[in-house]
Parts: sequence; structure tokens; C-alpha cells
Amino acid sequence: MITERLYYADSYSTTFEANLISTTTVNGAPAAILDRTCFYPTSGGQPHDTGTLNGAAALDVIVRESDGAVLHVLDRALGAGRVSGQVDWVRRFDHMQHHTGQHILSQAFVRLTRAETVGFHMSPDSITIDLNRPDLAPATVDAAEDLANQIVTENRPVRAWFPADDELAALALRKVPDVEGKFRVVAVEGFDVTACGGTHVARTGEIGLIKVLRTERRGDILRVEFRCGGRALRDYRLKNALLHQIAAEMTTGFADLPAVLAKLRDENKALRRDLRQVQALALAHEAETLWAAGEQASGVRLVLAAFAERDAGELRQLVQQVIARPSTVMVCAASGAKAQLIAARSDDVALDMVAVLKRGLAVWGIERGGGRPSFAQGGGGAVSPAEVQAALQAAAEHIRQAGEYHTSEDGEQCAS
Repeated sequence: MITERLYYADSYSTTFEANLISTTTVNGAPAAILDRTCFYPTSGGQPHDTGTLNGAAALDVIVRESDGAVLHVLDRALGAGRVSGQVDWVRRFDHMQHHTGQHILSQAFVRLTRAETVGFHMSPDSITIDLNRPDLAPATVDAAEDLANQIVTENRPVRAWFPADDELAALALRKVPDVEGKFRVVAVEGFDVTACGGTHVARTGEIGLIKVLRTERRGDILRVEFRCGGRALRDYRLKNALLHQIAAEMTTGFADLPAVLAKLRDENKALRRDLRQVQALALAHEAETLWAAGEQASGVRLVLAAFAERDAGELRQLVQQVIARPSTVMVCAASGAKAQLIAARSDDVALDMVAVLKRGLAVWGIERGGGRPSFAQGGGGAVSPAEVQAALQAAAEHIRQAGEYHTSEDGEQCAS
């Protein structure tokens, strides 16, 4: 191993002096290799430390697989000579709290449910463990959380070291790594012993609160999201403030919020139902008005209508109501950023509305559109109200020139 990892012996040390061994690049960014470092590289589900080397910001810290060298990816290259390093303590301690908290929470699930942790992820936004038992009840998760916090309040010592072979053989490890040679072990006194190369607190009391936020079943695993220490406090503070705000706006107490929200949900459903009924009546009245204002052309009632920024779904409903009447053809369009043109007819009219649609879309220079002979639609581009009128007139002219269309008594369509 080229780089001596100082955090193995002391997770609390954040300043150090080192020699620059060599430099390289990682994805085009300069990277420095030192003979010793306090910087933790991304591994084992724990993100890398941040900080500075001779004032240059450490953007990433990774391990080179070929020789175990720790690469410090920087925002600028370092000069030759001695290097002074400074690790961001706030980020480091947050990781120490959460990684030690993860060990305790994972062991709590083992003891109460025999659920093993098969995955661990830590990021600025989320801390999760994946358990190999997806069927844990909420009460069981609460019990594991209680046990974990009991270990925290007992302020047990936490030890991290490289055991000798004879000592290692006597340890009841929760997790044995698939590595050759010596490996590091982290032990929470009297509770958990596992292999781990991460950074950890010295006593469990430093973790603060361990709070499970939610669980989510994902196939054959259960994902458990949690927070520790400062993050748990910030999460509680945010949610408490939101709860206060909601309760104040609802003019009720915390305990009554579920009942108030249930009442609002029921009222909203009733209002939406009433609104749909009113909208249906309004649409029916609009359809009747449009049909009455239509003109007779080629043996059918021709209805032309122009709208501005109208919802496409509502426009289709309106057209369907108009053409429900016999011997009716309707062409309508809505202007706006995503203009729509619809050409439709009643079942007793023998006219290809796709051809009518294409005639109108040609005015807009748009080819996106099609459908059935009885109902066609297209558009999607930005169209002005004047261009809408021009498209309607072009489509109407095509209909007027087509001749008289009707359905014969035996159901076959013909033109005269």
C-alpha cells in the first residue's frame, strides 16, 4: 500500500503533513498521491472526505486498485514538496456518526429479527441500509430503533483496530470481508463486531439520536432510511416546523390533523364530482350552441370553431358531442404554442376527415396528424389565431367542394 491511511488509527485527526509522491490525472483533473493522508476515500458505502491540500480543494478521493494508492482529485495541481492537508471536520463527523450508527442499527435488526444488512448507502441526501427480510412489520422496525438508541445512550466505547490472527479467530464477526491478509475490525463494546475500514466515533453517545424515517420494500429486500445526530435533528426541526405551519393553517391541533385532512379529502372529492357535472352540462350547452350556428354545406351541417389555448382533451369531448347529431361535420382548432386541429363527422356522413385534416394542416406547414376516416386530429406547433382561421377556411372549402355525402339505406356510404 503506497499511502498510509492515518484515519485508521485516529478518525478525529483532520490536519496532517505529507510528502507528494507523484501526480496523475483522473478524468482530466489533477490528482495527487501522498505518502500519508487523513482523507477517507469513497468505499464501503461511505463517501469520501473533502477539504484542501496546500489550499487546493479536494473534489474526490479514490483508491487506485492496482496498488492501493489514495488519489486526491483536486481543482488545481500541486507543486513539488511538502503538503499540508485539512479535512472538512463537519462532513467527517457526520460520516462518523452515521457509519457507527449503521453498525448499531444493523446489529439491532440481527438480534431482534435475524435480518442481515446486505447493502449500505450514504449520501448528503439519504442514508439507507438494505435488509434481506422484506416482511418486517412497523412495530418490529420500531423495536430495532429502540434497541439501537439504547446502545447510544449507554455511551459504549467503540474500538477500531487490526487484530492479530489469533485474536481475529476468537471474534464473533457479524460480517467477514472477502479479502486476503489482515483487515480492520470495528467493535461496539458488548454489542457488535464487524469488519470495516470506515471512520467511526469513539463512544456511541457521540452518535446522538438514531431515527428511522421510512422503510420501502424492494423485491426481496427492505430498504430502511435513517438519520443520526445532526441530520436527525435537522430532519425533526424541518418536519416539526411544517407540522406547526399546517396545523396553524388548518386552525387545529396536531392530534386533530388526520381527521381534518380526511374531511378535506372527502369534501374535495364531492366538489370534483360536482364540478365534473357542471362541466358536462356546460360542454353540452356549448355543443348545442355550436351546432345551431353551423351552416348547411354539401348536404351536411358544417360546424367551424376557433379557440385559444384550449385543453386538447376537452376539445375532443366537445367535438364528440357535436358530431353525435346526424349529418354533422365539425372542424375546430385551438391556437397557441401547441396548436390542435380536429376534423370529425357523424357516422352517417361518408367523408374522409383525414383528407380534410391534411388540407387544414397544410396551411400551417405541419404534417403531424392523422386518425380514422371519421375522426382525425393533428398539430403540435405554434400557431396564431389568424393562422387558425386560415386553416379552418381551407378545410371548409375542401368540404364544400367535395359534393353531397350521405349513408344509403343499406348502410353503404355514397356521394352525390
